[in-house]
Amino acid sequence: MFDDSVFWMCLATLIISLFSLSQKTTVVHDNSRLERKLDLILKHLQIEVDEGSDEEIRALLKSGQKIEAIKRYRERTGVGLREAKDYVEQFEG
Repeated sequence: MFDDSVFWMCLATLIISLFSLSQKTTVVHDNSRLERKLDLILKHLQIEVDEGSDEEIRALLKSGQKIEAIKRYRERTGVGLREAKDYVEQFEG
């Protein structure tokens, strides 16, 4: 049959798996809470995030106006320079 070390190894694996699963559920729940709070903050600051207008950013990038694309995204969302640059650069390439 099983010797004691195999039993304890299986039990430890089960406990670690259950703990990991509970952590993932917590992260998803926390992420949802953060998104709701962010939405409330944006609404309070009267900042509208129009995620559907990425076409403008793509068009600016296509015409070689990367800085203008970053500027427009910052104006539209209120994010910082680094975040805007990272967002715009995802459309390059």
